[in-house]
Amino acid sequence: HVQLVESGGDSVQAGGSLRLSCAASGYDFSGGCMAWFRQAPGKEREGVAGIRRDGTTTYADSVKGRFTISKDNAKNTLYLQINSLKPEDTAMYYCAARPVAGCLLHASWYNYWGQGTQVTVS
Repeated sequence: HVQLVESGGDSVQAGGSLRLSCAASGYDFSGGCMAWFRQAPGKEREGVAGIRRDGTTTYADSVKGRFTISKDNAKNTLYLQINSLKPEDTAMYYCAARPVAGCLLHASWYNYWGQGTQVTVS
């Protein structure tokens, strides 16, 4: 049974930083691709960052330079460092896992999802 549990969301002022975490269980953390998505009210779920099994990363253009995705295979934990937060970053943030190769930031590619953690920027 795969379980992904996000944490670290908060209400912050613009310009601040947050680090989101996603703890995984029942999943081969070293394989496939893991990613972060976000969804604002009334908007579609948007992929923001992905990290492949070899550690290479991919980002949405809208977050390049401000978001950094990383993972700790030993701790089965995925991270998203968010700097220079903007009000438009306000959304529910989800981690997702895909057990096979391929790291496109499309929600339909991912098999497992967490319940989300809320980020609010004012």
